[in-house]
Amino acid sequence: MLKTFKGGIHPPYNKDLTNSKPIEKATLPKKVIIPMGMHIGAPSEPIVKVGDMVKKGQKIGEAKSFVSVPVHASISGKVTAVEPRPWPGGGLMMSVVIESDGKDELDYSITPPKPLSQLSPDEIKNLIREAGITGLGGAGFPTQVKLSFPPEKNVDTIIINAAECEPYITADHRLLLERPDDVVLGIEAIMKATGIKRAFIGIEDNKLDAVESIKKTIKDKEGIEVVVLATKYPQGGEKQLIKAVTGREVPSGGLPMDAGVIVNNAGTCAAIANTLKTGLPLIERITTVTGSGIKEPKNLLIRIGTPLIDIIEQCGGFKGTPGKVLMGGPMMGLAQSTLDVPAIKGTSGLLVLEKHDLHLFEPSPCIKCARCVDACPINLLPTTIAKFAQKNMWNEAELYHAMDCVECGCCSYVCPAHIPLTQHIRIAKSHIIALRRQK
Repeated sequence: MLKTFKGGIHPPYNKDLTNSKPIEKATLPKKVIIPMGMHIGAPSEPIVKVGDMVKKGQKIGEAKSFVSVPVHASISGKVTAVEPRPWPGGGLMMSVVIESDGKDELDYSITPPKPLSQLSPDEIKNLIREAGITGLGGAGFPTQVKLSFPPEKNVDTIIINAAECEPYITADHRLLLERPDDVVLGIEAIMKATGIKRAFIGIEDNKLDAVESIKKTIKDKEGIEVVVLATKYPQGGEKQLIKAVTGREVPSGGLPMDAGVIVNNAGTCAAIANTLKTGLPLIERITTVTGSGIKEPKNLLIRIGTPLIDIIEQCGGFKGTPGKVLMGGPMMGLAQSTLDVPAIKGTSGLLVLEKHDLHLFEPSPCIKCARCVDACPINLLPTTIAKFAQKNMWNEAELYHAMDCVECGCCSYVCPAHIPLTQHIRIAKSHIIALRRQK
C-alpha cells in the first residue's frame, strides 16, 4: 500500500505539459536583479557598490547572522544599482543589479573543494553555508541551519522531498531523471555532515520513471531508500511527508527535528553536489515555465536574478491574453503584479494562465459542510479560524492553532461557498506574529 497522510486533495495536476521535456539551459541574461533576502532569516548585507565589476560566483552579499546565507553574483558584469527593488514576495527588497558584460567569467576564488571522503562534517556545513545553499522547494530555509540541530533532538532520519506535489511543476521530476547521481551525492554529503545513517527519498507514484532512476543510482548505497508515495496534494509538505514516511507527527508549533527528522529538497541535494564538484555557489536552478498562457512550456536552468519577462520570452512569450502570472504553482504560488521582478532561489516554477482559464467567484455564507475540515492535512478547523480572522479575534484564532496552518490552500479549493479561507488564516497569522513581537 502506498504511503500517505490524512486529508489532502486531488486537483488537476497538468504536469504533462513539461514532464517529458528535458532540462534546457537558459540563455545568459543581459541583466540580473539579485535580492539580498531570498531565504528565511536575516537578509544579507550588500558588499559591493555601484560601478564595481564582479565575476560569476563572486560574493556580493554577506550573511551577518546564523540564520542567513551569503548571496553571489550569477553573471559577470558591472554593478549598476544597489537599492530596494520589487521582488516576488511583494514590496521592496534590497537588491544588487548587475549588467552582463557577456563574458560570464568565473571568479578566481571558485575552485573545487576536497573530495567528500576527505571533508569533515564541519567542513561540509561550512561549504554549504558559504555557497549560499537554501531549501529549493520554496520556503528557502538555510540548509546549514537545518543540518546544525541540537544533539538533544535525537535526529535519526533524513527525508529527501522529491514528491513535487504542486500541480504543473516538473523541475524535480526532470532532475531525478537527468541528474540522479547529483541528488544522491548531495544526500551522502548531508548524511556525513549530520552523522545520520538513514535517508529516505519520497517520490509520488505519478513519477515511476524517476523512482526507477533513483533506485538504480542507490543500489550499492547503504542507508538510502526510496519510498513511493500516493499522489496527493500536499504530499510534499514537511509535516505530511514525515507522517507518510515515518508515521511520526511534528508537534504543534514544532519543527521536523522535534520528530527526529530533517527534510531537504531534491534540488537542494543537487545544489550541494554541484558545489562539491565545482566549488560554485548557488547561482542557478531548474524552473518549470508552464501553463495555458505560455507558447512553449519548458524546464529551464536559469540564473538567479533573471527578470521574469526574460524567462517568459525564452519560452516563446505569452499565448493568448494572460490573466495571471504565478511564481510557483496554482496552490501555493504567489501572483505577480509586474514581470520586472527576478527569479529567486525558491523559484521552482513560473505559471501563466490565460484570462479565460480564470474562474472568479463571489463568496457566499458558509454552509457548514465541513469539507475544509476533511481536506485539512493539519487537522485544523479552517472555517472557524477564518471567522475569528474576519472579526479581528486574533487571540481566539491562535487558540485554534492558526499558526500551525501551512497555507496549502486545500480548504479554499474544496469550499463550495468559495470563501478564501487560506487568505483569512494568513491574515490571522500575520497579526498573531505582530502581537507576539509586541509582547
